[in-house]
Amino acid sequence: MKIKKGIILGGGKGTRLFPLTRTLNKHLFPIYNKPMIYFPIANLMEAGIRDILLIANPNEEKLFYNLLKNGEHLGISIQYIIQPEPRGLPQAFILGEEFINSDPVCLNLGDHILFGVGLDKILSKVCNNFSKTTLFIVKTDSPKEYGVVDFDKNGQIIDIQEKPIKPKSNFIVTGLYFYDSDVVEYSKSLKFSKRNELEISDLNNIYLSKKKLNTVKLNSNINWLDAGSSKRILDISNFIYYLETEKKLFFACLENIALKKGFITENQYYEQIDRNKGSEYAEIMKMMVS
Repeated sequence: MKIKKGIILGGGKGTRLFPLTRTLNKHLFPIYNKPMIYFPIANLMEAGIRDILLIANPNEEKLFYNLLKNGEHLGISIQYIIQPEPRGLPQAFILGEEFINSDPVCLNLGDHILFGVGLDKILSKVCNNFSKTTLFIVKTDSPKEYGVVDFDKNGQIIDIQEKPIKPKSNFIVTGLYFYDSDVVEYSKSLKFSKRNELEISDLNNIYLSKKKLNTVKLNSNINWLDAGSSKRILDISNFIYYLETEKKLFFACLENIALKKGFITENQYYEQIDRNKGSEYAEIMKMMVS
């Protein structure tokens, strides 16, 4: 089975980034020379997903549309839907029920930055050979801020705990998820937590209890970074700047991914370089095909 649809959660309150988020959606903040939203879109495109639903706050979908339009210039389709009020990550599947339409789907959070050499192959493999709900997990020094994976003595997952005070491991679930077609009904069955939200860890534990869950540990070549605070955004931007200027490693150039995946032609690629002539981004686009 192949996953052909992806949802990006670009809403939320942006509380940790106040007062910056009073004027701009955090997913449009710059990560060095690109809007943050480019990174989750890049992940979906690298996986071969071309049908995307972007969930936005009221009155903010126009900001995303001004940047991305309907995705035609990238050889993809981007639809938009409003999140009236943030009520937890599984709300994305309830809002996107019509879009999902009983198909497997990928969910990517707009403020979790995932990139690295070889990531495109990992993503393609999961999406092109999808058979079971799959989570990416990584090791971190601050697990209590996330969904923490608890293992038994044989290394098998026995539980996923949402933001525990005393984490039982240093492995957490990243913001990139691949679900089967039951995800809408499972999400509807969830009860609101003490935070008055539908919790993604509760959803994942349903799959775990039904033995329908697979996990992939990301290797050290893959960088996972949470852009949830201004300091983290600055740190990530500096890191991306270093990789691009010193190592000549470029990430989240959507037009280049579209070209490599065959979503657009070379002529279309060069047309977009001409359209953005004079920008640093256009120069990077040239460099990536030189």
